Amino acid sequence: MGTAVLRRPAVGRPVGLQRPPGERTQILWPRRTCLLVLLLHKLLLPTSSEARQEIPARLQLSYSDLWSANSSAVFSGNGVSGSYQALLLDEDRGWLLVGGRDHIYMLNCDNLEQLAHKIYWPAPKEQVEHCRQAGKNIVTDCANHIRLLQAFNKTHVYVCGTGAYHPVCAYIDLGHSTEEPSFRLLSHTVESGRGKCPYSPLEPFTARLSDGNLYAGTSVDFMGTNAAIFRTSIYGGSPHYIRTEAYQDHWLNEPEFVGSFSIPDTHSLDDDKIYFFFRETAVESSQWDKRIYSRVARVCKNDIGGKRSLINRWTTFLKARLVCSVPGQDGWDTHFDVLEDIFVLETKDPQNPVIYGVFSTSSSVFKGSAVCVYSMASIRAAFNGPFSHKEGPDYSWVEYKGRIPYPRPGTCPSETYDPLHKSTRDFPDDVVSFMRGHQLMWEPVLPINRRPVFMRVSAPYSLQKIVVDRVDADDGQYDVLYLGTDDSKILKVISIPRENWETEEIVLEELTVFQKLTPILNIELSTKRQFLYVSSDVGVTRLSLQRCQLYGLACMDCCLARDPYCAWDGTACSPYFPSNKRRARRQDVRYGDPRIQCDLEDGQIVEERVMYGVEGNSTFLECVPRSQQTSAKWTVQYPLAATSRDLLPTEGRVVHMARGALIQRLDPADAGLYTCLAQEHTFSHVLARYRLVVVSQQRMVTRSSREPGGTGAHPQYGQKSYKDWHLIGKGSLGMDEYCEQLWYREKRRQQKLRSLKWKHAADSRKARVRRHNPPSPSPL
Repeated sequence: MGTAVLRRPAVGRPVGLQRPPGERTQILWPRRTCLLVLLLHKLLLPTSSEARQEIPARLQLSYSDLWSANSSAVFSGNGVSGSYQALLLDEDRGWLLVGGRDHIYMLNCDNLEQLAHKIYWPAPKEQVEHCRQAGKNIVTDCANHIRLLQAFNKTHVYVCGTGAYHPVCAYIDLGHSTEEPSFRLLSHTVESGRGKCPYSPLEPFTARLSDGNLYAGTSVDFMGTNAAIFRTSIYGGSPHYIRTEAYQDHWLNEPEFVGSFSIPDTHSLDDDKIYFFFRETAVESSQWDKRIYSRVARVCKNDIGGKRSLINRWTTFLKARLVCSVPGQDGWDTHFDVLEDIFVLETKDPQNPVIYGVFSTSSSVFKGSAVCVYSMASIRAAFNGPFSHKEGPDYSWVEYKGRIPYPRPGTCPSETYDPLHKSTRDFPDDVVSFMRGHQLMWEPVLPINRRPVFMRVSAPYSLQKIVVDRVDADDGQYDVLYLGTDDSKILKVISIPRENWETEEIVLEELTVFQKLTPILNIELSTKRQFLYVSSDVGVTRLSLQRCQLYGLACMDCCLARDPYCAWDGTACSPYFPSNKRRARRQDVRYGDPRIQCDLEDGQIVEERVMYGVEGNSTFLECVPRSQQTSAKWTVQYPLAATSRDLLPTEGRVVHMARGALIQRLDPADAGLYTCLAQEHTFSHVLARYRLVVVSQQRMVTRSSREPGGTGAHPQYGQKSYKDWHLIGKGSLGMDEYCEQLWYREKRRQQKLRSLKWKHAADSRKARVRRHNPPSPSPL
């Protein structure tokens, strides 16, 4: 009995409107259809209990904030290079190799400003001229952009560059000395980079060096239309290569490669495989409804191609769809189909790392990014499941239910398991014939918990890069995600599992790491030095993994931060190091509850301040939460109510703003005790207390008339302040903007008064010193 499959009806093209050859499909939606599509996407997004509130970062630092806090260091190459796409970190020797435009740099991991060595490797002049004549930009395109830096052994590095649209590769000799490395390009090893490195500096590309072979996903022509997964020997001599079939859509269909990794399947070396992650135009979609799908593919390391068929072609190449979606109502899913970056988090079991992927949307209706996590068990299950099958060009893809030949297609040959199949050239003809048209698996790879662990839909940025650090905290292990955006930001995120397969997203930090807003190109994580190295087109920066001292000066601030790198040590928020000897440390990442971890009497006493306001005037009560994740609410206790407290109204004469509350047209009945309460998670504490005293207009006029000059200005409030409050809303500034300006103006005034006070005190001390120690009279 067959399975019924519900398919969306095809939308035909009106008669007489034939699409010209080569024209991209563009659907012009009527207004009613657009509204329907928008409504559908609203329904697709999770609602009610599944809705995720996008909470801002607890700590948000600009480029200047990081610089002033001495939390970052930047290498810019003195403006002669740029396009820093390739990074290679050597933690043991303390080097960071950086590939830029026409240059390769060796930097000190602990001091990026200290340039150890530099290699100048430009493209030949004739190749630059050829590139220019082909219509490429001579500044941005016709240069040798370094795209690959891979460690060959302890003394040599394999490097590849675009070579002005003529890719080249060579070796760099590092030498044996750690203090004085040679760091020189071996010119006699320069060879063609075709099949190892892309022609274009902008083309997505991946490569992995393993056992003397380079596995690369790249294009092999000037126009970038012939893309393939290659394996090339780099030992020299006559290189033997193997690749995917060219111009076969069911193999690869306009792929854009993202990452590649060597992951063993079993303890046998014969089962070692290379996994590729990429996105491509889905062959499952129709001609008029082209979609982008993300894929994971694999090949066996010992694959040498077929004997009579698939010569120099992969005989073990399989691919499966990688799904990152949000479950919605009635079985609808909101898909993040475009894979942007991939990170393999190694575990104690080398056969089962954790796979993290960053995805974006290809939809024109809404934009967003998400992070999904996959297990190797689910990836292997997809490759061990049923194959996809298509009878012909006019048929749809269906699950293959015919006979599967032996050995199972995609299996690595192994003399241990089957002596008759020592290599792929020993595979039977029916296995090779089956592999020519059955690369695609039927079952997709679903993420852990079937939903993203982190998602951003309404953010002004898009997630581009990811690295993950597994951190030991006092209450367990946490994966800290460092996400690079397209506007120079690094997000530091943790995801805490909850009940019913839910997760709690916590954005610990949002850091702007470059002065110019530019996409993050690469990230390297140093767990040994606790640094993050981030590259872009304008430079390379080094960031510390923690900024505990910026969370606050009290135990509750450190606990509320929920940063696994930080803990309260009794006196300050400091880096956490797992140790049984230091019992005094306080940390609660899972719940962030200071009531359990901290002595709340310490730092909870808030001084009551007296504020005076004039009847009919306005007054501003300042209350600035330390964290963006904190919501503030106001209570008021009137003099006649001895114990009861009322919530301050949120409408009428009261305006609640980010930095406090504004009470307009004061009335004598507004006098009372105003308390600002900070609410974060399930914990609340007092931030500020104000005793508001309302002075009547009659007393103001009587007092001002008795003063010399009779100007009517109150000595405490001043005439200027009174006029300013009445100008709110009448000029070009709104009330929020005006209060922001007034707040900063008062802050600058207080700073000037403090500086004058300090200068006066210093001058007084100097005068006293001169009086007590007069200069000695001259002997002449």
